[in-house]
Amino acid sequence: MTEIFAWSIIVLLPLIVSVKWLRVAQREHYIAGWTTRIALGWGRSRQVSWWPIIAAVALEFMASFISTASWWTSLVVPTLVFGLVLLWPWGLRFRGTSSPLQWTGRLYRLAILWLVLSWMFLFAASTLSVSYAVVLFGFVAPVIMDLALMIVRPIEKALSTKWLVAAQKKLRQVNPTVVAVTGSYGKTSTKGYIAHLVAVKYSVVPSPASFNNLMGLARAVNDKLTPGTEVFVAEMGMYGEGEIRELSRLFPPNIAAITTIGEAHRERLGSREAILRAKSEIVESAPTVVLPIDDIDLAALANRCESEGKRVIRVSALGTKADVTVNSAKGTVTIGPDTATVHISGVGHAVNVAVAVGIAHALDVPLAVLAPRLKDLPTAAHRAEPQQAPSGAIIIDDSYNANPIGAARAIDGGAAMAKGRKGPFIVVTPGMIELGTVQFDRNRALSAQVKKARGELFVVGYTNRAALVAGNSAAQVFADRPTAMAAALERAGASGVILIENDLPDHYA
Repeated sequence: MTEIFAWSIIVLLPLIVSVKWLRVAQREHYIAGWTTRIALGWGRSRQVSWWPIIAAVALEFMASFISTASWWTSLVVPTLVFGLVLLWPWGLRFRGTSSPLQWTGRLYRLAILWLVLSWMFLFAASTLSVSYAVVLFGFVAPVIMDLALMIVRPIEKALSTKWLVAAQKKLRQVNPTVVAVTGSYGKTSTKGYIAHLVAVKYSVVPSPASFNNLMGLARAVNDKLTPGTEVFVAEMGMYGEGEIRELSRLFPPNIAAITTIGEAHRERLGSREAILRAKSEIVESAPTVVLPIDDIDLAALANRCESEGKRVIRVSALGTKADVTVNSAKGTVTIGPDTATVHISGVGHAVNVAVAVGIAHALDVPLAVLAPRLKDLPTAAHRAEPQQAPSGAIIIDDSYNANPIGAARAIDGGAAMAKGRKGPFIVVTPGMIELGTVQFDRNRALSAQVKKARGELFVVGYTNRAALVAGNSAAQVFADRPTAMAAALERAGASGVILIENDLPDHYA
């Protein structure tokens, strides 16, 4: 009886726990190492999350003083330890609210490997005791998931080959001009601007949503590209050096552009210099490049590209002399002797407009033709998107992919809007992530900026709570965004402005 009970625990534990860690792995784009990082992140920012595993260790320690033949150590202790391990980290749900688990073929393959590795570990550790094995498994479960991700990666790459081959074949058959866009932020908004502007002259297909990795672009080509498509706008993202080079090799750009170099993904790459190198891979094989020269590093890259014989279109959003200049204060766009008016909202990014116009210019779309479309630029969902609540308050939805520069501009724009409406300004945010060693400082600076703008800060969650409160002691803290938004709407009344700056998925603390 005892032996059957022990085997049941060993078999059931990985089956149940897998749902939690598979969801984290999927949300972190199946990148090995990040499941463990997320698990440790819960312990750093929300210490209470450790209590189940600490209680399990304490229980196992106490049980070691009891005779091993007793029913207590053979049945009760393993059962209690089993339940405690299931609860770790405290607060991390089995079922996601921000994004449920998607059972794809890739996830099924990962799940099978995870179970095999987990059972192997538990069977080996159970030679000491079942409860001891369960406690150890609680600690190493995220590590086992990362090991499974490392093992399965080459398998997934091999399985994806047929879709990549099909996409390349279709790209050759349709033969559109490929416009590739990358940057630390602004990629999706800029892609939308480009498609909107060049559609006046060409049949254009942009990659959908944030389909900016290898399989996303392959799917975009296979599903969306049709005969007669003249321009394909490809958003290219990355999590490490070499990824954009691979994308550019498989989907060779005729025109390549970088919107900005910032600190997004600094935690993954280590430094801004590494981010610059990774993003700059996009221009290596492109005959035409569009670069904003307000950034000294991108200005240097533009000079280097020109020396290599590429056609370089320099753009500026700060009035610097360039091939394309956007002046958001005056609401103008200038190409050579020609000037047109454009509306850029107070929470928008002029550099995105400048890059989009630069690409339209590279495609020989005259400014006179662009001018009417510049007055009606599309808004990308969840990127500085203003909406009016039923109460009359304005909600600026900037919940996607927050970064220090974009957040600072959104706060300035939201504060100006609130001042114009003579209402309160409330910022609802969990802070910014993936900034590495500067994350605490950048979040503290963000909250200090809200205070300086005479805004009220509503902090969501635990991940950056310490940093945000350090920069603004008057900040109010909330466990989740729905609770924070309810309080913000009540505070805003009919005339206030609420800025939602970032929204972390629920696998973050």
